[in-house]
Amino acid sequence: MTHGLDVRRRWLALMVLCLGVLMIVLDTTIVNVALPSIQADLAFSETSLVWVVNAYMLTFGGFLLLGGRLGDLYGHRRLFLIGITLFTVASLACGLAGTQALLVGARAVQGLGGAVVSAVALSLIMNLFTEPGERAKAMGVYGFVCAGGGSIGVLLGGLLTSALSWHWIFLVNLPIGVAVYALCLALLPGGRGHAAGEPLDVAGAVSVTTALMLAVYAVVNGNGAGWGSVQTLALLGAAVLLLGLFIVIESRVAHPLMPLALFGLRKVAVANVVGVLWAAAMFAWFFISALYLQRVLGYAPMQVGLAFLPANLIMAAFSLGGSAKLVMRFGMRGPLAAGLAMAALGLALFALAPVGGDFLLHVLPGMTLLGIGAGVAFNPLLLVAMSDVAPSESGLASGVVNTSFMMGGALGLAVLASLAEARSGALLRAADATPLAALTGGYQAAFMVGAAFAALAAVIAWVALRERRMPAAFAS
Repeated sequence: MTHGLDVRRRWLALMVLCLGVLMIVLDTTIVNVALPSIQADLAFSETSLVWVVNAYMLTFGGFLLLGGRLGDLYGHRRLFLIGITLFTVASLACGLAGTQALLVGARAVQGLGGAVVSAVALSLIMNLFTEPGERAKAMGVYGFVCAGGGSIGVLLGGLLTSALSWHWIFLVNLPIGVAVYALCLALLPGGRGHAAGEPLDVAGAVSVTTALMLAVYAVVNGNGAGWGSVQTLALLGAAVLLLGLFIVIESRVAHPLMPLALFGLRKVAVANVVGVLWAAAMFAWFFISALYLQRVLGYAPMQVGLAFLPANLIMAAFSLGGSAKLVMRFGMRGPLAAGLAMAALGLALFALAPVGGDFLLHVLPGMTLLGIGAGVAFNPLLLVAMSDVAPSESGLASGVVNTSFMMGGALGLAVLASLAEARSGALLRAADATPLAALTGGYQAAFMVGAAFAALAAVIAWVALRERRMPAAFAS
């Protein structure tokens, strides 16, 4: 077992695993700063541009559970290395892409590789650290990578786009991927999966991934095709039927991709609902705020990246220690609800940002609150997801909530990006607003709905959670 490694090797292995996970998380947001450059270079439309982000998130979320299952069957280290290889090769294709189709397709493959890496990384970490104190520290590092990686991606994206070109936000993954692969071979022992010989639930993975991709495609193209059009209604109807089929499959197969019994556990159900709502708000913030800073305030890519720096630093401070201390003192309910409420307030402040916005007055306050909110809330969310399940199932429970998080982000981003476009168009048609004012009005509407999502998540967390003691996951 990997937890038999000496202390120094365990922590080195954790650093390498987290570097691999960070590379994956970065790619959910690193493209945001470069979107205008990508749009101009490859002639994307405003609506189709969302697929540069959503293609990654959909395959990522859709294959998280399957990736975890493959790790159980064939060994976690083996799948981690396969995922890193797939992600790195896809990054090369993204960096060299000269057409819309190649970029979006390569982003989808990136998401698949990223799903495998993320799904098995947590299981590897749980095996590396079995002592409660060490596990708490390791989970704090992992939590920072997951919570802070998104805003770090915006900063790195700004640096690379300004200094080089948008192609390098993908090409930078090549040396990192090679290094992570080599170090994992040296630090992590191999081994067979503990579920070797059991069948795969391929039908479940295909049905749920296809359903969510159809739903997002319908939403992204809703403004152009018409929300009551045959195309939109047919796509949404097909998505609902496939989700129903997925539930039927999961209720009948012997080894389901997503055991439905998990959702009978109150805290697991709450964590998934909260994760969907919060992700819808956060991914829209990353995407739309980067566009607001560039297109409305005229920031260069480097300036956009620096604008996210306060959120990066604050997330780091809370994720690497502050959040764990709050959970130890107040339980999971208070920090989770408070973090979500601060994120909601930060988004509401962004909804007030005008055409001639000032960084100190209209950007920094929202960034600060969102940094605090994300840093405080992410660890309690993972702990809530794992606290009602046996320690042996904590990786599965985390995989389920991560899937909900990614799918909520993909669907939420599609909805809010479409809302912003529709609102901007309505302002141009109904008033004498300038194009810049109409664009700002669309972004403001999306921020306000995102704030409502985060606020609803905070209310659900506060009302539905009761227990304040430390979760069993840390005591195993």
